[in-house]
Amino acid sequence: MSNTIISDTSCLIILTNIDEIDLLRKLYGKIITTAEVAEEFGQTLPEWIEIRVASDEFRQRILELQIDKGEASAIALAIELSDSVVILDDYKARKLAESLGIQIIGTIGIIIKAKRQGVIESIKPFLQKIRQTDFRISEEIEKRALEESGE
Repeated sequence: MSNTIISDTSCLIILTNIDEIDLLRKLYGKIITTAEVAEEFGQTLPEWIEIRVASDEFRQRILELQIDKGEASAIALAIELSDSVVILDDYKARKLAESLGIQIIGTIGIIIKAKRQGVIESIKPFLQKIRQTDFRISEEIEKRALEESGE
């Protein structure tokens, strides 16, 4: 896989809360995040998550006028790294990234991808665990995820 995978905070928090953070490593081997995301995460990151800093601070500050600091830093870094994909769950951040031509995937998309690649057998246990956290998934998204994963 040639894509550079950059994670925002929500995916790290959600997968940690359901004790499945290693799913990212199993899918991608290594991912990148930013110092801002690491700070928002507030825990020690696994060694396979590399922290990088976007070099254009001005661009990042402009993005922060529209979205939170972690999301802005992840998008700013993605602009600098060609062929990158950002893991974003926030709707506004996703729309902004798409408008800038950045590829995105969400936490639910990661779980679907894991099923499609045979890393996990079923997404249902993951969705059940996520429902027990404070992360909200609409019934429509859950239904679509089950359909896309063939469940």
